[in-house]
Amino acid sequence: MTTVAAPAKVFADRIGRIEVSATMAVAAEAAKLRAQGAKLVDFGAGEPHFPTPQHIKDAAIAAIDANFTRYTVVPGIPDVRKAIVERHATDFGSDYSIDEAIFTTGGKLALFNTIQILVDHGDEVILPVPYWVSFKDIIQYAGGKVVFLETQESENFRITADAIEKAITPRTKAIILNSPSNPAGSVMSAQDLERIVHLAHERGIFLLLDECYVYLNYAGQCVSGGSYTWAKEHLVILGSLSKTYSMTGWRAGYALASKQVVANLSKLQSQSTSNASSIVQKASIAALAGPQDCVCEFRAEFIQLRDYMLKKLTEIPGVTCTKPEGAFYVYPNIGAFIGKGGIQSATELATRLLHEAHVVTVPGEAFGTSEHIRLSYPVTKENIDEGTRRMGEFLSKLG
Repeated sequence: MTTVAAPAKVFADRIGRIEVSATMAVAAEAAKLRAQGAKLVDFGAGEPHFPTPQHIKDAAIAAIDANFTRYTVVPGIPDVRKAIVERHATDFGSDYSIDEAIFTTGGKLALFNTIQILVDHGDEVILPVPYWVSFKDIIQYAGGKVVFLETQESENFRITADAIEKAITPRTKAIILNSPSNPAGSVMSAQDLERIVHLAHERGIFLLLDECYVYLNYAGQCVSGGSYTWAKEHLVILGSLSKTYSMTGWRAGYALASKQVVANLSKLQSQSTSNASSIVQKASIAALAGPQDCVCEFRAEFIQLRDYMLKKLTEIPGVTCTKPEGAFYVYPNIGAFIGKGGIQSATELATRLLHEAHVVTVPGEAFGTSEHIRLSYPVTKENIDEGTRRMGEFLSKLG
């Protein structure tokens, strides 16, 4: 009798440590409904509604016309790295050389690669809650242990140095901070940021600063941890052009760090994506080194839309919401409706909002909380009116 061997394991253990991005899953489900003819109000997408500024598009077209379409050096051409470090130095007083900068295919790749080169199995990474959806999974993919740091809704989900210090253990390898934050729009004070930089530097802990929304700070002056040049050895600045210049589809990101860190990021990138698009590099130079009027204009409109969205949301009975101090999301508490109408979670509520009210939101479980949904407000005021009207009608029927 022939013995049949048991089938070999097909997939590596590490792929089981992550889930599909919740925001991407919501976008995919919304796309299916659109294809069926549904008229959706989309508060799901985390991207500006503005077109990419013309001078940036013109630079990309010029690059194509000049046949600048070949491979470049892995960390990006010197001119794009020069534009990155000069923009950051001008705006925040940092002091990086071009050898301390790498251009990546989106800010997410800069984060992913940074975790891969720094975090080993069992290393702890402190992550404040609520967190951007990909942080947890990227840490777990690398084999790291996520140490969740709860924040208080009553304090606008703000991160403090005292809380960070209490979470540090001998196994802490890194801390991830995102300010202004996705999803809650919370902003860390400059005083707390400086204290955390001191804590990390003195204890040899890497501080990963996701500055995706750094220019969308509505609480005061924009602050970057890169300003603390004495701590460069333990800082990694993770940046993106996506939100600042409305370039989400271009996939333009970067990291600023010590030469040793950047050299290892470049090594890993050389065996994965290699260089980012040559055309996008040229467009990014135009964005970073060109006029910055668009940044101020975008910011001013986001503030108006935030205030308008908050007004409309808080008119819905049972919905409460903190006031975001940055980014372009609101993170309302919908806990009053859980347990009503058969809804047992924020995920169920968001799913029914999508299918019954045709309003796209992202459930709070994706960000580490259970009583919230995230709404992105870079849309027209007409869409805010219609979307919140539909939400109000749906929620009122739950009893």
